[in-house]
Amino acid sequence: MLDKNGIAKRIAQEVKDGTFVNLGIGIPTLVANYIPEGFNVVLQSENGILGMGPFPFEGDEDADLINAGKQTITLLKGSSIFDSAMSFGMIRGQKVDLTILGAMEVSENGDIANWKIPGKMVKGMGGAMDLVASAKNIIVAMQQVNKAGQSKLLPKCELPLTGVACVKRVVTELGVYEIVPQGGFKLLERAPGVSVEQIRNATAGKLIIEGDIKEMVI
Repeated sequence: MLDKNGIAKRIAQEVKDGTFVNLGIGIPTLVANYIPEGFNVVLQSENGILGMGPFPFEGDEDADLINAGKQTITLLKGSSIFDSAMSFGMIRGQKVDLTILGAMEVSENGDIANWKIPGKMVKGMGGAMDLVASAKNIIVAMQQVNKAGQSKLLPKCELPLTGVACVKRVVTELGVYEIVPQGGFKLLERAPGVSVEQIRNATAGKLIIEGDIKEMVI
């Protein structure tokens, strides 16, 4: 199965040349390290950056350059920095082609819960609700099971929702799934060394399997 970098590397294959892409907090930030060479992709961070590059090497960090998750980043030639009002104007104005988010739960009809666990302190909802309401395409990067071994791909989300029927695709340590219009996780690819049976056991929501499922190439 994949580690967090493997999930990010597989999602980078979904990024198209010439697009504007927002990277959420957590696993999605790692996607910046795996954008295909030669691609003209502009990475946006909701705290007010266009043109993020890969993470800096140790010793090259600039504490003034951070992403929405407060991690130090690099800037590419031609990048720009601006305030949150302009950033969310871009997001709400649907200027972002693809949003890549982490999640605590995803339902079989594409609902996402990723901002709050009741009873636990939360610093704020962040920009996820704006992103899921405005993005043209949403891909979720997440672990498929929690620490207790319970599936996070569910018939219905149990945590407070961030967005409804908005997720198009999910990439986990076990596989790649498409949310189909009639509801369900259609298995497109399985992670190296992972069997379809393992995926069945780790999916609580409706799982759709058609034909032989290819092993993903990372």
